[in-house]
Amino acid sequence: MSAVDTGARSGHAPSRLASGKVAPTPPKRAKATPRHKRASITLGILMTLMLLYCLVPLWWLVVNSTKAMDSLYNSFAFWFSGEFSLFQNIVDTFTYQDGIFLRWLGNTLVYVVIGAGGATLLATLAGYGLAKYNFPGRKWVFAIILGAMAIPGSALAVPQFLLFSGLGLTNTPWSVIIPSMVSAFGLYLVWVYAREAIPDELLEAARLDGAGEIRIFFVIALRQLAPALITVLMFTVVATWNNYFLPLIMLSDSAWYPLPVGLAQWSAQSSAIGGQAIPNLVITGSLLTVIPISAAFLYLQRYWQSGLTAGSVK
Repeated sequence: MSAVDTGARSGHAPSRLASGKVAPTPPKRAKATPRHKRASITLGILMTLMLLYCLVPLWWLVVNSTKAMDSLYNSFAFWFSGEFSLFQNIVDTFTYQDGIFLRWLGNTLVYVVIGAGGATLLATLAGYGLAKYNFPGRKWVFAIILGAMAIPGSALAVPQFLLFSGLGLTNTPWSVIIPSMVSAFGLYLVWVYAREAIPDELLEAARLDGAGEIRIFFVIALRQLAPALITVLMFTVVATWNNYFLPLIMLSDSAWYPLPVGLAQWSAQSSAIGGQAIPNLVITGSLLTVIPISAAFLYLQRYWQSGLTAGSVK
């Protein structure tokens, strides 16, 4: 007698093993219903439209940054035409007005490193403290944070300007850096993640072993908060890099402008009396502005993981 009964040759009778037991029938694959097929097609169309919505402006930047000034308005906007002038446009962008584009790039990097980095650190500390410590007024603090999230940043711009003007900090980098270091959304995100991702038993075990609160945070809690920390860092870096309205009202000296405000100033030159129209430099500068933030986003995304606390508590 063979290991598998030959009675299953027809495909209808269940196979029988050498021990006499009936082998389990493999589960049948569920067939997609017409309703599910329609939903899949609709979802595919929507995702394709969203992909085109994101990629078409980037493609427009890439194509038009390769064109010279005279080819911008005399050719199809979404395809290459005329002499390939990308490298010449890059050189002109970095040398125009004594290389002020490099100054704007350096300003933006400073605002991002100090502002976004400080916002991430403060949000992580505050979110962890709200999630794992009980203190008087904790509910009121949380209510204030939720209220701050509901207020748009543009509504706070004028009060912030009056406050920094009274302190004598307008037209200085601190008028951009200090407001950028406050992220109510980042604090809320860390609070939600820390409440669920860090078991109280893990912290109690560390305290019983004699670890102080600072050591517990930096050695244990910070590692468990890595996904939330990276998420907050991604949001704050993008928000600070693209920040336009706050530097516009806080800064009057073009030497302290970030890239978005500086490029907007170049774009406005064509409408000013005696101003020089440089649309090719504005387009090329915009492309150069997009590349670093896209690279940073893709680099940070590799650390966007979950489940780091799995198995930490038996």
